[in-house]
Amino acid sequence: MSHCKSAQILEFCLKGRFVGFILEDGYKVKGLRLATAEGEYCIKLSKSIRGSLSQGLIPGDWIEVSGDRILDWKRGQLKLKAYEVKLTVPSNANVPPPVTAKAAKPPACILVCEKSDCCQKGAMEVCKALAGELRDRGLEDSVTIKKTGCMKQCKAGPNIVIMPDKTNYRRVSPQEIPDLIEKHFAQPIGEPTLVG
Repeated sequence: MSHCKSAQILEFCLKGRFVGFILEDGYKVKGLRLATAEGEYCIKLSKSIRGSLSQGLIPGDWIEVSGDRILDWKRGQLKLKAYEVKLTVPSNANVPPPVTAKAAKPPACILVCEKSDCCQKGAMEVCKALAGELRDRGLEDSVTIKKTGCMKQCKAGPNIVIMPDKTNYRRVSPQEIPDLIEKHFAQPIGEPTLVG
């Protein structure tokens, strides 16, 4: 290889357990985390495979990831970019799962648009209702509320997205919050719920 090039590109193929997706803006799949015997890798996904993977992988799945390993000599950085991800079986079925794979459940969160149109239509009141309802149900430690940038549905605000299943809601009012939390995060709180 010539010394004038600043990067070297080689192919790679790694096998391990799928830990979870790397998200941008709280919901856009950009990469994945892979736990191997050598450690955990953060691997960027090519645009052509992002959509197909986001619904099919479950944390703990054994996968084989292939793509380009890019070594930037000037910056001293190694980047992995995947072009193929497929389910596989471990070469040794008795290999215990890596510790990082145990905590791989996708985080539950509610994304709330905080841009001006949604705020003018009541997004802050929706946030307060969400926080109160999660607290009342004992879910404040397991479900987070994240404020995001524009969701491109300004006329239909306030807008929220419930993760990890990516369910979108438009024109949300604070009065709807108890039903939405019940639908997505139903959990017993110690006393039975009375049905009238």
